[in-house]
Amino acid sequence: MFFDSRRSTILATNGMVATSQPLAAVTGLRILMEGGNAVDAAIAAAAALNVVEPMSTGVGGDMFALVWDNKKKSVSALNGSGRAPAAASIDELLNKGHRTYPDVGVYSVAVPGAVHGWEALLDSCGTMPMSKVLEPAINFAENGFPVSDIISFQWQQQLGKLSAFPSGTEMLPNGGTPAQGDLVKLPTLASTLRAIAEGGSDAFYKGSIAEKTSAFVQEHGGWLSVEDMAADASDWDEPISVDYRGVTCWECPPNGQGIAALEALNIAEGYDIKGMGSQSADAYHHLIEAMRLGFSDAFQYVADPRKANVPIKELTSKEYAATRRALMDSKKAMSTVPYGKVHGGSDTVYISVVDGQGNACSFINSVFSNFGSGMVVPGTGIVLHNRASLFSLDPNHANALAPHKRPYNTIIPGMATIGDELHLCYGMMGAFMQPQGHLQLISNMVDHGMDPQQAINALRFMVGNDNVILEEGLDQGVARELRSRGHNVGQITGYNRVSIGGAQVIQRDPDTGVLRGGSEPRKDGCAIGF
Repeated sequence: MFFDSRRSTILATNGMVATSQPLAAVTGLRILMEGGNAVDAAIAAAAALNVVEPMSTGVGGDMFALVWDNKKKSVSALNGSGRAPAAASIDELLNKGHRTYPDVGVYSVAVPGAVHGWEALLDSCGTMPMSKVLEPAINFAENGFPVSDIISFQWQQQLGKLSAFPSGTEMLPNGGTPAQGDLVKLPTLASTLRAIAEGGSDAFYKGSIAEKTSAFVQEHGGWLSVEDMAADASDWDEPISVDYRGVTCWECPPNGQGIAALEALNIAEGYDIKGMGSQSADAYHHLIEAMRLGFSDAFQYVADPRKANVPIKELTSKEYAATRRALMDSKKAMSTVPYGKVHGGSDTVYISVVDGQGNACSFINSVFSNFGSGMVVPGTGIVLHNRASLFSLDPNHANALAPHKRPYNTIIPGMATIGDELHLCYGMMGAFMQPQGHLQLISNMVDHGMDPQQAINALRFMVGNDNVILEEGLDQGVARELRSRGHNVGQITGYNRVSIGGAQVIQRDPDTGVLRGGSEPRKDGCAIGF
């Protein structure tokens, strides 16, 4: 059972880009055709998405990337997520009556890490200057772009959030949210992107942009300062991985939640998912329970590993997965899902790019919720993310709010290799949908032999706090069987599918160099190659 996308897998040999908006996909492809590599194209596409899909991503957010170097046959991980301000305080929030972390407004703003991440990635792995890769985005912002269907729907849902602060009107062209086909210009964002193109990350984290950003946040009672902005830095980390039936699946390490996907894959590997059949009640039940266990551990242990003890090695081990698998009942959903005892040390855009030399960049960039914190820095077009809202207010929790600490982060790029060759460059947008999307994409391709577009089209489940959401179109017998096993089953339909969608996949044949790409039909996605 598939989402009826009427799309076939895209084929090419010289390079391919897959992302959530056609103009951004073409932007990345243009960079490849002009001699850029996968990293150059990914950043160009990300900058273009900042303009054409501004509710999802931008310079006011965070980014992570996995990079495959085809000469070195190696995977690298870049963490371009920002940290809490120096003045951040649990006590202040508690004293103001907050019992859970506010998900919008000034306290939800951490330092935006994306721009420094772009620069670090370009400096280490790119071939083009920032001025070149940002040029298409600047042109879209200055000269205008037509708003596409799903993006128009998402924009219209955020009128209230953008109206909360006067500067939100910078993202309300002509005084309202744009309809499909409306031509939109974002001149203040164009000026910010041009400053970054000319001055690099210093133009964003130091000087007038940093001053405007911190002054705006502090004017409304927040913590962000010019010193916080100036201190931002990205980090190269060792990627983490597990083997799933001969395919090595890679993720960035915490503070990202990719470790939840890896744990779920390890747990699922103990079952004959292929023999159960694609989208059967048996397959869904076991994948759902594996994901619930992975999330339980992620919510307990994922934090900034430079500020907290995160037991990465144990959480990704086959032995630990076996202890978690032992909690599962093949005929009954777990009534509660406790986190394991260890002893060791969603909205978003995603871009997959593979170039003609076989290099790949799995790239994700986000302001978290649609239009993030709801705060648009006056005169800049910068939408500030609300990533700090994922901190805990429990001072004893690994992910407790603390100065200069990175919060739990939902955005996770994915990559897979077989032996010493690239196999897949993939990812999925959508907050907590992301690790379960990775699990389902890998299972679809490895267990059921689907090609990239089939794997994306296949109907999905989404695990929530106390329920499981299934897509419209799934055999109702499957839903009934899952209910009989104790799952609280709901359904998602229509435009609301955007919350369960957002996948992009490029597969590479190491023998021929042929690229096979698929893109998300539940959004305005596009895979394109040459």
